[in-house]
Amino acid sequence: MTDIEIEKEYTMQNIKDIASKLHLEEDQIECYGKYKAKLTNIEKKRTSKLILVTATNPTPYGEGKTTVSIGLVDGLNKLGYKAIATLREPSLGPVFGRKGGATGGGLSQVAPMEDINLHFTGDIHAITTANNLLCAAIDNHIYHGNELNIDPKTIEFYRCIDMNDRALRNIKLENREEHFTISAASEIMAILCLSTDLHDLKKNLENIIIGKTYSGTTVYAKDLHIVGSLLVLLKDAFKPNLVQTLENNPVIIHGGPFANIAHGCSSIQSLDTSMSLCDYTITEAGFGSDLGAEKFLDIKCRKANVKPDGIVLVTTIKALKYNGYGSLEAGLSNLEVHMENMKKFGPPLIVCLNKFDTDIEEEINIVEKFVEDKNVKFSVSEAYTKGSKGILELSRMIVASTKEKSQFKYLYDVNQSISEKIETLATEIYRADSIEYTDKALEKIKEIEKIKRDHLPICVAKTPYSISDDKDKLGYPKNTTITVTDVKLYNGAGFITVYLGKIMTMPGLSQHPNYENIDLNDKEEIVGIF
Repeated sequence: MTDIEIEKEYTMQNIKDIASKLHLEEDQIECYGKYKAKLTNIEKKRTSKLILVTATNPTPYGEGKTTVSIGLVDGLNKLGYKAIATLREPSLGPVFGRKGGATGGGLSQVAPMEDINLHFTGDIHAITTANNLLCAAIDNHIYHGNELNIDPKTIEFYRCIDMNDRALRNIKLENREEHFTISAASEIMAILCLSTDLHDLKKNLENIIIGKTYSGTTVYAKDLHIVGSLLVLLKDAFKPNLVQTLENNPVIIHGGPFANIAHGCSSIQSLDTSMSLCDYTITEAGFGSDLGAEKFLDIKCRKANVKPDGIVLVTTIKALKYNGYGSLEAGLSNLEVHMENMKKFGPPLIVCLNKFDTDIEEEINIVEKFVEDKNVKFSVSEAYTKGSKGILELSRMIVASTKEKSQFKYLYDVNQSISEKIETLATEIYRADSIEYTDKALEKIKEIEKIKRDHLPICVAKTPYSISDDKDKLGYPKNTTITVTDVKLYNGAGFITVYLGKIMTMPGLSQHPNYENIDLNDKEEIVGIF
């Protein structure tokens, strides 16, 4: 059965009933139909434990971070604990492209999966509209006389669209070039996710750098007197969304930045809300631990002032064989580097093998022995096929491990120089032997230092398929050189994006995208989303 067919076998509860399990009052939920709601007026008090779910490098088979995260919510609730997952919103680009949806799978899903994977509550549309209004205002300002004296050639805030469209990567306007990004990689997406309240959101929007004047003075979004309008467009999108698992447990979905070209985490609003309503908050970070988890720990945890109580590192037999070019034993090196990387941050670590039906016990035992020989706890998840019953062991292990005190620490000091922070990431996480900079990247670093914004954390944009910056170097590549091709200050979001190798902020579509599979059947039900 497909995920949609499995979902139809289950009965969703009215979202008001899900909210009542969290003891929420009527004025704290804004319903979007029967099965979705916005949350508001939640007193922030952070009483829960926080568990981060991450993974080894992604493969075409999928590793199952979302499936494990949702399974843990069901598993912990089955054990009598109140647990909520905080997840990112899917982007339409991957949904209609080749990746598919992002609501878990099998018996470990979030519902209504069709709505969540498509327009949901309109958050990403609001982000796209706000982003493009700012772009329109920039060009309108220049058209009507350019009182701020903006140099069009210096404009660095670009339009976005929530779709994979390679034709928009580079386009020519009347007086300059334009480069669309996908909405999930936009600065306004990052700002919405990293803002702590509406006042903070407004301040961060004001601080977006749009370019420079002809004399070299920095121009900010606030200089265009547009921030009030941006805030109005984003006010509802800023509220977290409540949905449910197939076992009718609460999940909060909010924000959708990609981890390969953005910071890859759900919003601080969703985190604060969840941690104020339950015993265990389960959150995930996109792609492998070298991207999503590192950014969660070094960027989001700093901004939110929160410390994780545990980390779950997900892998699969298929992923390990893929990273070992067909050999399970060789692929264990990829698992090893991710384990070592996560240990550097301090919280208790558990490796979870997301089991496929094709896995054999002998191979599972090989992975288990390898992990336990490294003094790391190990568990197998069968949440995909068994729901909460298939993940109870991991759920119990999390409860036990969080009784230990988390010795969390950041990887680097933000007050180090930009090059020092890049070197730390390149050597400690990506295991590079050397670093090369293009002239363009070096010039950008000097510009950031000149305006004294070099104290911000680093958000690396690179391939997710390797710990290096080369997608074809699988496993644990050795003797590698990291190439810093560009650097960009996301001043409103509060981080510095560093581009490594060949990475694009506007993905393209494959020869046979997933949109070829999506349709309405005779019952007017959506099919083809997976």
